[in-house]
Amino acid sequence: MRLRKKSSLRVVEYAQLSDVGRQREGNEDSMLVEPPLFVVADGMGGAQAGEVASNLAVETLSEMAPSNGNVEEELVEAIAEANRRIHTQAHDDRELAGMGTTLTAAFVHEGKITFGHVGDSRAYRFRDGELAQLTDDHSLVAELERHGKLTAAEARVHPQRSMILRALGVSAEVEVDTYCFVGEPDDVFLLCSDGLSGLVHDAVIGEVLEGCESLEAAADKLIELANLSGGPDNITTVLFRLGT
Repeated sequence: MRLRKKSSLRVVEYAQLSDVGRQREGNEDSMLVEPPLFVVADGMGGAQAGEVASNLAVETLSEMAPSNGNVEEELVEAIAEANRRIHTQAHDDRELAGMGTTLTAAFVHEGKITFGHVGDSRAYRFRDGELAQLTDDHSLVAELERHGKLTAAEARVHPQRSMILRALGVSAEVEVDTYCFVGEPDDVFLLCSDGLSGLVHDAVIGEVLEGCESLEAAADKLIELANLSGGPDNITTVLFRLGT
């Protein structure tokens, strides 16, 4: 008898939503949803520079999406190229000087999810009713919290909570964190800018993902909750679910 090869996990549902929030005039977040590649970038800089940086980041990732080779290496290479392009453009154009962006990317391949991460946008996994943060924030308050100098509650209200320590475009080279996880059926992954994670507690995010009938409804609810908390920043959510 010939045995049928077990099918690999794949993306079976996804949703994305970005909102300017309630206190900003423009949206400097960018996102990319091209399954099996998902990206969130949160730009920074004067005028429209942050928007330029985040757009350039996601455009580069789309152009250099991993193939069937070494996904982790290809993802790092793409993010490094995005960094070079942003840094060069900021150097060449006075109006864009100082621009940069966070970036968190996920690539699904052969039942595994590989992440590339710079900055304080986040990746989460929701599995069996529990939400887990998968990425480490490259921010001042996160560093202080990791060293026991701030509690989680203190970190959430710290006046310098928006100060990030690593971003694309700031220097000619950037260090990229990578993570790789084996997926399970019904795993839900969330990529988001800090306009969401800085305002909506992880426990509440988990409750939303547990209670909503679809990822589209969950994205709507998460944006709504961030805005109800004041919406001081742009808010971006990208969600995807694995199945067979």
